[in-house]
Amino acid sequence: MAGGMTYTAIESTQLSTSEIYGQALVELGREHNDVVALTADLAKSTKIGDFMKEFPDRFFNVGIAEQDLFGVAAGMARAGLVPFLSTFSQFASFRAADQLHTDLCYQNVNAKVIATHSGTSFGQAGSTHHAICDLAVTRSIPNLTVIVPADGYETYNAVKAAYATPGPFYIRINRGFDRVLYENSDYGFEIGKAVTVHEGTDITVIACGSCVFQAVQAADFLEKAEGLKVRVLNMHTIKPLDKEAILKAVMDTRRIITVEDHNVLGGLGSAVAEVVVESGKGCAFKKLGVQDQFAPIGLHEDIMSVLGIDANGIIEAVREVMKKDFEEDDNWDDEM
Repeated sequence: MAGGMTYTAIESTQLSTSEIYGQALVELGREHNDVVALTADLAKSTKIGDFMKEFPDRFFNVGIAEQDLFGVAAGMARAGLVPFLSTFSQFASFRAADQLHTDLCYQNVNAKVIATHSGTSFGQAGSTHHAICDLAVTRSIPNLTVIVPADGYETYNAVKAAYATPGPFYIRINRGFDRVLYENSDYGFEIGKAVTVHEGTDITVIACGSCVFQAVQAADFLEKAEGLKVRVLNMHTIKPLDKEAILKAVMDTRRIITVEDHNVLGGLGSAVAEVVVESGKGCAFKKLGVQDQFAPIGLHEDIMSVLGIDANGIIEAVREVMKKDFEEDDNWDDEM
């Protein structure tokens, strides 16, 4: 993405997905007069308040009424504006599920949902604010593009790409305090195309969101300590999914692990598994995430450790899956 965003090391503390989202939206507002922003009384928490400060006449707070938030945004989109609406992921996907489905996606309007505080990133707020099922909902809705950025730079690219691409978007970002994965925004972001962030031929870890950084940390450790070559794919776009990258990983490594801050049912792991099964190719496969239960309450990094979706959990999963041996021939009917 030529002319993208760059930061110094001193400024890196401001590189969280939520901080960058607010800044990217302000940039879009300066460039395009049709961009408007909406909130359901969460301007400060979702960082959409940055837009409000610079463009008060193009900012709308509907109050604590998420269903109305989506309905108003749909109307604005039908009128030719490009609304960016922001609320917590749990509210965007469940409380306003009917409006997301019917007002935005069924009508295929050009509205962009920035869903913050995703996964267990607002861990201390408890189960009511843990968005661990939102991908299962959103990726099943027709017309909706679903993106889970891995860091602030990717959030910047996703927001800019959402404006440039017609149709409804669901961009899932964390509360904040994110680790920086990329050095800048010019790494080749493209909707629907996974990014290889660590090369490897022994096993592939497919991750999204905050788990991508953890996967890279695990891959670096395993290569230095045990000589394992772990491929890490940043599957930032959950829909449309990069099937080609998944099948290449199956053919090249024959061992797949998926990692997500989400229920293992219906999210990234399920999406990848569907591709593998439909291909008719066999492989060793393991899904890391929330194991179909409500997540514990606490700090995000502690929850990730308990769930086994941090670097240590991924390392143990790689060791486990590497124990599953395959025959050396190319007979896909009898490989394990």
